[in-house]
Amino acid sequence: MSLLISNVRLLDPAQKLDAKGSLLVVDGKVAAIGPEAAAHPQAAGAEKLDGNGALLTPGFIDLHVHFREPGQTRKESIETGGRAAVAGGFTAVCAMANTKPVNDSVAITELMLDRAKKANLARYFPIGAVTKEFKGEELADYGTLKAAGCVAFSDDGLPVMNSAIMRRALEYTKWLDVPIVAHEEDKDLAGKGYMHEGHISAKLGCLGIPAAAEEAMVARDIVLAEHTGGHLHLAHISTAGSLRMIREAKQRGLKVTTEVTPHHFALSDKELMRFDSDFKMNPPLRSEADIQAILEALADGTIDAIATDHAPHGWDDKECELPIAAFGVIGLETAFPLALELLVNKKVISLEKAVSLLTWEPAKVFHLDRQGLGSLKVGAPADFTLVDLSAKVKVDRDFIQSKSYNTPFKGWELPGRTLGTWVGGQRVWG
Repeated sequence: MSLLISNVRLLDPAQKLDAKGSLLVVDGKVAAIGPEAAAHPQAAGAEKLDGNGALLTPGFIDLHVHFREPGQTRKESIETGGRAAVAGGFTAVCAMANTKPVNDSVAITELMLDRAKKANLARYFPIGAVTKEFKGEELADYGTLKAAGCVAFSDDGLPVMNSAIMRRALEYTKWLDVPIVAHEEDKDLAGKGYMHEGHISAKLGCLGIPAAAEEAMVARDIVLAEHTGGHLHLAHISTAGSLRMIREAKQRGLKVTTEVTPHHFALSDKELMRFDSDFKMNPPLRSEADIQAILEALADGTIDAIATDHAPHGWDDKECELPIAAFGVIGLETAFPLALELLVNKKVISLEKAVSLLTWEPAKVFHLDRQGLGSLKVGAPADFTLVDLSAKVKVDRDFIQSKSYNTPFKGWELPGRTLGTWVGGQRVWG
């Protein structure tokens, strides 16, 4: 089977390619790309598709999603999460281990991979637990979990509070060549807080989570990463202080990578003044100064990836008082439109950099580039996304493909409509 998509703007940061041309797919792989692809010998018999000048990029890769299967499929299943992913242009997702039961065994990993294969949507990469049952007491069996298909290890949703456990986890990363993904939150400092601690929380009379709750753990784990030489990946970083330490760690050559979410560069803690639980997430929305620090870190290369932390919840988890509502928001469908509107159109970063933060750079962090993902080099899997940069999308129930609807961007109109998504040369959206 072959496909020739012509009349597109090809943007592949891994190849430093930004040109008008065509993409030729043969047997699920990239056979030719660029202005000369249409003249390739195998193009003559290929199915033809006119891209009408749309943007064609490598498929987006999300390092951080929660698909809730097994155990909580009323919120999201691997199939519905996969549909949300491809609707947002994502061709690969890395799924956290906080399922029920926790993904700390080969059996759970294999179940996830089997469900993903049956769904036949986005590529699915499980993340195994750092500790058995998320108890923070005993390391999971990383070797067997990696062999079964896990690409990283995390207790995300919970921090690893025991420093000795975290040290040993990071030591294993040297031998297994996988990252430990850290949810950085000192539970004692966070207490029962449910929004950012600052003048807004004081004004509202709400319990706050101080920036120090994140920053204290970031500091500890950077020290441990330096001590062990392990690969530390810091999830959903939200504060200026954390970014300052990460920037310094990178300058010193430590194996530290990080990600930020669209909601943390789009929204501040002022949104909580409406007492709407769709603005409640962990880490919480921070101050305007923290947003500015995130934008600066995106611009100077401190940040390695934009990840969604897609966290679906049912209406009953959110339609309640703010203190008891669940933490988390969905984000797969809105990630690229938000990056386009708030980063590219506002000239924080270039379009090429935004695409890189969603493709090539996250692929390198979790070593998915070794499978050819994150780029459209000849011979790579034909995972790509076709986007109309000028077409507007309205964030409403029809637009959102997730089973859940806990988005803080309801009613927003954003640029960047996904026209089609292909995985292994097969069209899975549009």
